[in-house]
Amino acid sequence: MAQVSLKDVVKIFPGDVTAVNNVNFGVENKEFIVLVGPSGCGKSTTLRLIAGLEVATRGSIYIGNRMVNDVPPKDRDIAMVFQNYALYPHMTVYENMAFGLRLKKYPKDEIDSRVKEAAGILGLEKLLGRKPRELSGGQRQRVAVGRSIVRKPLVFLFDEPLSNLDAKLRVQMRTELHRLHIRLQATMIYVTHDQTEAMMLGDRIVVMKDGLIQQIDTPTKVYNSPVNKFVASFIGAPPMNFLDGRIIRKEQKLYFDEGKFRIRIVEGMYDALENYIDRRVTLGVRSEDIYDKLFVSETPPENIVTITCEVVEHLGSEIYIHMNTGKHILVARVSGDANPQINQDMDVVFDMSKIHFFDRATEKTIV
Repeated sequence: MAQVSLKDVVKIFPGDVTAVNNVNFGVENKEFIVLVGPSGCGKSTTLRLIAGLEVATRGSIYIGNRMVNDVPPKDRDIAMVFQNYALYPHMTVYENMAFGLRLKKYPKDEIDSRVKEAAGILGLEKLLGRKPRELSGGQRQRVAVGRSIVRKPLVFLFDEPLSNLDAKLRVQMRTELHRLHIRLQATMIYVTHDQTEAMMLGDRIVVMKDGLIQQIDTPTKVYNSPVNKFVASFIGAPPMNFLDGRIIRKEQKLYFDEGKFRIRIVEGMYDALENYIDRRVTLGVRSEDIYDKLFVSETPPENIVTITCEVVEHLGSEIYIHMNTGKHILVARVSGDANPQINQDMDVVFDMSKIHFFDRATEKTIV
């Protein structure tokens, strides 16, 4: 079994710098899990702890049923793919992929069989005689992945493997990695700072900040039900819009009062917000949940907000509108059929069923 689990893992570097703080999570057999977060959040250090390239200050790390804290990297039965490919420049593609097996003194026939099998999976058959300098960035990354595949490890570890590729190649390689996981049915742990990459690849994603795990769940649940303001802001593009305001009650109905406008809250949120009446909260709304009123029928007047359009970004099928409420700047993602005009007022509608509210002090999700 290729399960991985971390229990109360802490990593403190010299100078009393805590890079990983009491991390607990498990990776199921054949699962693709992605660690995501901003630079310095501890995701790469966590991966290196699993690989054995760093030693945990406290806590336990298991691969399968074996605790590996004191097991050297070469004996953990893992394969790691790095950001910089780490290929030997003087060796051919074939030799790079075969090198680890030769060190372990595998029979020549088995080495040849494994290399050609991996080359077939990754479309490298015609490149086996080339040197790394003769390859594109995407081809080099496939060779690095192939070198891991031939070892048939218990666990694959990926440390931001696509960050050196251009935008088009990144999209292509994401798809290839997804297909590879389906084909190999292997356990994979992947690190990235790119939330789009995390959403596309992960069966589950682990969102980290300041060495702490913020949330672990499927991409859909993390996107739709973030546990706090940080997760809500980090997952999603463009980032979630946030507005500060007050919850007020008027004629047995609840409203969010931003100062420049007031919108009615759906009744299903009343119970969760009961203790926040007459208190300030943070409202969160995603860009795709703000609509141009011209494209919405039967909208209650109390849900219409008049804003000033300041910047328009045309992206073909979509338009990003940067707008000013008078107190806050919001970004709406609307249909390419819309025709917003810069420096003109327009009416927009919030989808109130998809609004999020956050406690201003703790930044935890209220509803």
